[in-house]
Amino acid sequence: MPVLSDTERKGCKNMLGIMSRGDILSLSDTVTNKMIAVENITEAVEAILSYTKDTEELLKRKKVHRDVIFKYLAKEGVVMPPNSEKHQLVKRTLEFWSTGKALDYQTPAVETSLSLRPAESVSVSSEAGYSPGFDHLALARQFCQWFFQLLNSQNPSLRQPPKDWGPQHFWEDVRLRLFSSAVGQQMEEFHGSELTSLRLLALARDERLLLSPNLDPPGLKVLSSPHGLVLVAVAGTIHRDDVCLGVYEQVFGLIRSPLEQNSWKIKFVNLKIKGQDALGGAEELASPALTCSSSELQLLCR
Repeated sequence: MPVLSDTERKGCKNMLGIMSRGDILSLSDTVTNKMIAVENITEAVEAILSYTKDTEELLKRKKVHRDVIFKYLAKEGVVMPPNSEKHQLVKRTLEFWSTGKALDYQTPAVETSLSLRPAESVSVSSEAGYSPGFDHLALARQFCQWFFQLLNSQNPSLRQPPKDWGPQHFWEDVRLRLFSSAVGQQMEEFHGSELTSLRLLALARDERLLLSPNLDPPGLKVLSSPHGLVLVAVAGTIHRDDVCLGVYEQVFGLIRSPLEQNSWKIKFVNLKIKGQDALGGAEELASPALTCSSSELQLLCR
């Protein structure tokens, strides 16, 4: 019988810890063909790990629901679009266990600063505005991948070393506007790289929030101005531990640094958070989409 690697065994065990008691017991019966009687969850988990032929087979079991895999990946710092199908989550989990890298399957990550190679050929939609010689959508996806991995790494619930967060990623005159409708209507505003950095840091480190962006349309838009300002708008879901709290929309204004080639810093951030009680239904939570139009975003470019 094939034996799971230490990484696979640990990953499966952590994922089983997210599942309900009933699903674990049922999964144990399925995996062991009801040949092993278990008396508690600990024995059930051990039976599942011992009699699993391979991890892909286990992940594809009906009792291992899509939401369980998604929550597991989020806890491990692996960013996936909220509307990912189960087979995509299974594939990404297997890749994560084989490489140990918490990278998004669509976009390369950037460790400490955002940089982008100029595209060999540029195709810009009519709504994207001015094209300075690079792929706007690639920049938007790469930025979101970098930013949310960086911010989420500050969350202590992930139990991973925090990455290099700080005011160095923002322009000194950056502005942050934080709108929240989780408990009533609230608006906070912060100016300067230090205060902006600290307030965003508090979301992950102190409030233990995980932000999972939807990197596919209609969850992602990008516009640019002739003066070099690039707007990146993204929608996603907000989690704490294994609970989905609601959705968010975030708009970033990015300006290229003249001192560092292909390096970008954040000029402003607008973050709108909406709790589950304020949502229109389960569909909005499953596949968050941007509510702001391209014309509304263009006003921010002026």
